[in-house]
Amino acid sequence: MASKKPPVSVKSIKRKARKSQKIVLGRTREFMYKGHSIEELQKLDIDAIKELVSSRARRSLSRPMNHEQQALHKKLLGPKNQVKTQVRDLIIIPRYIGKVIEVYNGNGYVKFEIKPEMIGHYLGEYSLTRKEVKHSGPGVGATRSSKFMPLK
Repeated sequence: MASKKPPVSVKSIKRKARKSQKIVLGRTREFMYKGHSIEELQKLDIDAIKELVSSRARRSLSRPMNHEQQALHKKLLGPKNQVKTQVRDLIIIPRYIGKVIEVYNGNGYVKFEIKPEMIGHYLGEYSLTRKEVKHSGPGVGATRSSKFMPLK
């Protein structure tokens, strides 16, 4: 008795063709920020970067850096790969990519690596100051029904 194979749909044939094409091409997606590659972005000066980022970041970059921001900027452009800071209001620019930074959140330092997706954001956005709320069951006396809950 010959086993019957189910009919192959056109959709599954197209899916297999797409998968095999991706394998053949060896597609690795390069990061692009508003049409520019990372190498192009790192060559740009601050004025050219201002045109690419959001309006909030543009406004922040157009103002002169304060003393703490300037000191951190020099450290990040230097040869040292890991920097510890309390400055949370510095905009991430393409030249900082790949640096490991520890930003203070009010309790301790949160360590992270600067990635291309972070361009135009503040350092403080990646060092959260509040913990995530984790609720448990209601405490004794929290509601009327819980008044009569056994304590064992």
